[in-house]
Amino acid sequence: MVSMIRESHDWEPLTHSECFALLATVPVGRVVYSERAMPIVVPVNFSVVGSDVIVRTGRRSRLAMHAPGNVVAFEVDDIDMASRSGWSVVLTGLIRLVRDPGELAQLHALRLPAWGATEFDRYLALRPDVVSGRRIAGFSRPTALAR
Repeated sequence: MVSMIRESHDWEPLTHSECFALLATVPVGRVVYSERAMPIVVPVNFSVVGSDVIVRTGRRSRLAMHAPGNVVAFEVDDIDMASRSGWSVVLTGLIRLVRDPGELAQLHALRLPAWGATEFDRYLALRPDVVSGRRIAGFSRPTALAR
């Protein structure tokens, strides 16, 4: 049997401000929602607009059909494998379908990114209730894997 004992590593919690500053440094995050009582993880382009994380998607996407009105998690990270360091930010809160014409016009004018050739005509807005993050300093490989 192989031992999975990890050597110690350092991590530090991030402040709310640090979490939002780091959000702006990466183009892709992951929305985690529930569909038929099963967790679904979807990588998405996103933008931060005010206090909201905005995701642009298609009207027939599973995300647009199942996530709005539910509590979701949104995760972003940046990991440097060479130094074995990085950070991770997780936001949790209710995600909503943007329906207000004025808000839709404002978001459309921002020309938010979207992937693929599908018509991305829906905007989802997540205003997080919980913001957490941590920075991880370099750490040693698990003893059993350091061969």
